[in-house]
Amino acid sequence: MSVEVLVATMHQNDTSLIQQMNLQSDAIIINQTNEYNYEKIMNHSNTVHMYSFAERGVGLSRNNALMRSTADYALLADDDMVYVEHYPELVEKSFEKHPDADLIIFNLEEEEPTRYVIRKDFRVRKRNYMRFGAARVAFRTDRIKKKGISFHLLFGGGTPHSNGEDTIFLKDCLEKGLKIIAVPVTIAKLTEERESTWFKGYTEKYYRDRGALFKVLSPMFYHLVILQFIVRKYKKNQNMPSRTKQFQYMLEGANEMKN
Repeated sequence: MSVEVLVATMHQNDTSLIQQMNLQSDAIIINQTNEYNYEKIMNHSNTVHMYSFAERGVGLSRNNALMRSTADYALLADDDMVYVEHYPELVEKSFEKHPDADLIIFNLEEEEPTRYVIRKDFRVRKRNYMRFGAARVAFRTDRIKKKGISFHLLFGGGTPHSNGEDTIFLKDCLEKGLKIIAVPVTIAKLTEERESTWFKGYTEKYYRDRGALFKVLSPMFYHLVILQFIVRKYKKNQNMPSRTKQFQYMLEGANEMKN
């Protein structure tokens, strides 16, 4: 079985990212820059296809990689990851252990953990999928393609709404009947060399973007999701707007996504 890493990156001027990320399998690198180019690189016995596009949007990058992937298993990746040794075998063994899984979510190592840490195998469902980002997800490529699943082009870095494309992707997978399993296996370490590409503080745009995301995730009950978010996340000492302002901004963002 073959494993392929699908990397979303920007402004790469050479192929050094292959070594920086410790890629040990085939890979497709989508480099959003100011020109169009293609390069095929042999990395030991593995093939890396590097495409440069003069366009923006992380969802577009992931779709460009997904449509070109031919491997049995694909791993979504960002450029601030360093893969552990033998990660292709870890991916293959995880799918062998869970032969009915269409997607498997792994752990990422961080010096200061901010992401949810998986401590045992469990089924990912609608009640808990929102805790995971894209750059820890592997999937059976043919299952994603047969279901016609892709990344939303209005969410994520470089789009009108600064994040959420990965959450929408997982929601679409669940709604189309795919099985997602989380496993306590670490496949990469985050270098943490760059600031968040989307979080710039608790600004009006932050709340408008959350409202737009909640409207897409829950078209019928987004009002309740917004209220729950405000109750759960509000802290007076975090320079947040008032609860009333948060609700107003998120409703305005949700209204942007109405048909």
